[in-house]
Amino acid sequence: MMNSGPVRDGAAQAASAASDAALLKLEDFLPHRLNVLSSLVSQALTRVYGRYGIGIPEWRVLVTLGENGVMTGKAVGAHTHMHKTKVSRAVAQLEQRRFVSRRANRADLRESFLSLTPAGRAVYEELAPSALEFMNKLAEVVASADRPAFDRAMKQLTKRSAELVAEIESGKI
Repeated sequence: MMNSGPVRDGAAQAASAASDAALLKLEDFLPHRLNVLSSLVSQALTRVYGRYGIGIPEWRVLVTLGENGVMTGKAVGAHTHMHKTKVSRAVAQLEQRRFVSRRANRADLRESFLSLTPAGRAVYEELAPSALEFMNKLAEVVASADRPAFDRAMKQLTKRSAELVAEIESGKI
């Protein structure tokens, strides 16, 4: 039986050298880090609203309507940065659960006005304190003195990302 130790050691050294010379290290790549953070936060937050049998898109629609009242699906999509088909599916799920009602827009029959039903409002009001508690637990790792700078950075990154999307879509990039 042959000893494969030197081969493995050689492979490990080559892999180490390759990572040192890598043009891009995923763990240092800001978009990846933000995606990982978003994914982990979403996974943890589902423990808060998952007991109602709703997913992330439904949660976003429910909270947006709870916060803003009557809105169109298009406005919900713009507010949540969700694609119109994802909003439509989430609204259909929430309607099926009787958490959201839809009323036709007489001025434009292609769109409807969405609002929470009394049952949807009750779920929103029950979930809001738990969601806020979750947010506070998550944010407690950021020192109070650093939170304004953190919030500014989040807003700046969000704004810049939207600008880059617009630039890409217009062909500038």
